[in-house]
Amino acid sequence: MEAPHGPAAETTAATTTANPTTARLGVESPEQMQELGRRLAKLLRPGDLVMLTGELGAGKTTLTRGLGEGLGVRGAVTSPTFVISRIHPSLTGGPALVHVDAYRLGGGLDEMEDLDLDVSLPESVVVVEWGDGKVEELTEDRLRVLIHRVVGDTDDDRREVTLTGFGARWARVDLALLAG
Repeated sequence: MEAPHGPAAETTAATTTANPTTARLGVESPEQMQELGRRLAKLLRPGDLVMLTGELGAGKTTLTRGLGEGLGVRGAVTSPTFVISRIHPSLTGGPALVHVDAYRLGGGLDEMEDLDLDVSLPESVVVVEWGDGKVEELTEDRLRVLIHRVVGDTDDDRREVTLTGFGARWARVDLALLAG
């Protein structure tokens, strides 16, 4: 994936939740979205919570598929919309990938508690699609990934991905490394 130029290439770094670490990346295709997931997997470790936000069809599951490949987990990473949660054990001795789709869950952390994510979190990488407003209380240290379709573009595959790291764990991570 070629590094973006202009506003899509902006990055900032900070050390507190009030001033999170942020990177904005341009993604031109589903293949590049999956590659972004593979690169992001190299930065992840057990205990990481990744919240994916974006409209239907934005590329959340495609990014997660790349995460699964990068983490070396078992099983095809598909949308967990109807089963709510899938666990993909590691094939390489690394952390499992817990992939959650919170789209149909409306009650915030109470409904999420039924999934026992707090039990899985310390030894796994937990990825929650549609998690905004539902899982933030699990940990101060989390990565929010906002996938936005580029409006007015003739290429329907173009996306702007904004990664925002919250907490001390992400203050030490240079998200700009994901640009390529």
